[in-house]
Amino acid sequence: MGNSPHTSRLSRRKALAVGGAGLLAMSLPAWAQQAQRIKWADLIPEGVPYGEIIATGEYDGVKDIWIPEFDDNGLQLNTALDGKMITLAGYVIPLDVSSAGTTSFVLVPFIGACIHVPPPPPNQLVFVTTDTPWPSDKLWEAVLVTGQLSANIRRTDVAQVGYDLTATQIEKFQR
Repeated sequence: MGNSPHTSRLSRRKALAVGGAGLLAMSLPAWAQQAQRIKWADLIPEGVPYGEIIATGEYDGVKDIWIPEFDDNGLQLNTALDGKMITLAGYVIPLDVSSAGTTSFVLVPFIGACIHVPPPPPNQLVFVTTDTPWPSDKLWEAVLVTGQLSANIRRTDVAQVGYDLTATQIEKFQR
């Protein structure tokens, strides 16, 4: 096969550059990858209706919280998002608060969820942990949280949640 001027030829230098760029991209830490901006509805698998409270559930008199029982729809998680870097807007329900702020909280879709009204279904709640505390004086502001999402049903001090998120960035949400 001859080298015509119209034949595309990949030189060794170009091949190494392309291959090296691919290795570099694969070695980037998860937080450096582009995060996918999602909405709360994306946490519910496609075709699954919003979860409904079907029973009283249980009341914890010590913590003064009510954890209702949801139908199976509320427990369905979108496993396609498991392990993905995502960005999600919501409100903070702190689980620990110090003078520096909170490093673990439940991210909720609307203000007052889990406190003044029954909590949303587990697939609409995200347990967030962060190394950098979110300031105590900003607890009632809407936030934009970026981090790696894991589908994992667990019980917290305020509700049963369907997802964990290790935050790499938290910022004030601006429309």
